[in-house]
Amino acid sequence: MTTGFFWDEKCFWHSGGNYAGTVPVGGLVQPLAAGGLPENPETKRRLKNLMDVTGLSGELDMLTAPVASLETLALVHPATYLSDFKAASDNGGGELGLRTPFGQGGYEIAALSAGLSVAALDAVLRGDLTNAYALSRPPGHHCLPDFPNGFCLLANLAIAIRAGRAADLVRRVAVIDWDVHHGNGTEAVFLSDPDTLTISLHQDRNYPLDTGEAEQRGEGAGEGANMNIPLPPGAGHATYIEAMERLVIPAVRAFEPEVIVVACGYDAVALDPLSRMLATADTFRQMTRMTLDLAAEICKGRVMMTHEGGYSEVCVPFCGHAVLEEMSGSPITAPDPLAETFAARQPSTRMQGIYSGYLGELVEFFGLSG
Repeated sequence: MTTGFFWDEKCFWHSGGNYAGTVPVGGLVQPLAAGGLPENPETKRRLKNLMDVTGLSGELDMLTAPVASLETLALVHPATYLSDFKAASDNGGGELGLRTPFGQGGYEIAALSAGLSVAALDAVLRGDLTNAYALSRPPGHHCLPDFPNGFCLLANLAIAIRAGRAADLVRRVAVIDWDVHHGNGTEAVFLSDPDTLTISLHQDRNYPLDTGEAEQRGEGAGEGANMNIPLPPGAGHATYIEAMERLVIPAVRAFEPEVIVVACGYDAVALDPLSRMLATADTFRQMTRMTLDLAAEICKGRVMMTHEGGYSEVCVPFCGHAVLEEMSGSPITAPDPLAETFAARQPSTRMQGIYSGYLGELVEFFGLSG
């Protein structure tokens, strides 16, 4: 068995509106030379290009998938939302939520993005692949069932999980979201679900501004199955690894899932325009290795990752390559040209001690022994 890489050129053709960064153009806001939202095709396309150039693509099972059906999308999204989205898409595009503009045909591209995640998880659950990566675009972890936001139009990861359950392939699922922004959409979908552990490791009070607090542990039957780990800005590589070791890994191990699904965003990397976290390509490599090792221990190695954020065109390709090197076990490498610079910018020993103390408080808050 091999690592599957699910992608489609059409996902790179998703278009946004007239923005300067995350601010709509108009009034005193001038257009940027490049134009549009930070969520653009180049970070994803450059990841695929780098894999082709190094030869890593040749060691993966390169696959695509059909557009997710209306029936599949309806496992998460109400019919009214889907019909409104389709109508706007057919009529030239628009914006139904917050920072989620789309052009003509945007519905079909978003449904394809969801379809890549659905197919990737399905292949892992059926045992056709050792693990899988979905290069889904547009992303999905901010999308609520009836309200898209934060560049996310359909809840890709949540749709994939619901589709796996509808096919009677899985019950207990653990979600690890290491995108730098809180996975509020995934949290909302599964907040009352005791069979889905949702863990979000994110920069505190980045986006959305009103979600992501550690006190939100779930609701009703899902109480205790939601875990938010807000990290202070500038926390850096060592804090991410320590948070995985002391918080994420123990929580997932105790939950005993049948599969681990990762919302794999690279926007915690040091040069990302939408974060201040100082992560590196090696941060993502090590978090991936820890996740794979845990999966081998508790759920037959079953891991699926779906691509979320990451807006540095320079850094994302090297971060993603590192992740896929680990997933596939390939000896092919793409050394990060900024590794030495980022290493020199990491927090001092004194600051790292402060961050470690904060993680200790979270360990106690969550009742873990990490």
